[in-house]
Amino acid sequence: MSAMKIKKGDTVQVISGKEKGKDGKVLAVNTKDNTVLVENVNMVSKHAKPSAANQNGGILQKEAPLHISKVMLLVDGQTTRVGFRMDGDKKVRYAKKTGKNID
Repeated sequence: MSAMKIKKGDTVQVISGKEKGKDGKVLAVNTKDNTVLVENVNMVSKHAKPSAANQNGGILQKEAPLHISKVMLLVDGQTTRVGFRMDGDKKVRYAKKTGKNID
């Protein structure tokens, strides 16, 4: 399997679907299902029964996973594709639009 181009902590923008145009920080990446959780994007309602952790229960709002193909990395306020290159003996990600290293 190839390396994931989006990592936890990256800022991404949704490029398709009902949430198109929204951006946020990546909270989690699931490499097995190729999905990402983006902060305050693709919110769903979850009905929770009362428990020890949540005394009242009720309807909770939480993020649902998005397929990784629906998001694009934001670098300096513009979306860009991601590439890999060798920087000395280290493999680094870089923004294809600007050419600068991401990490």
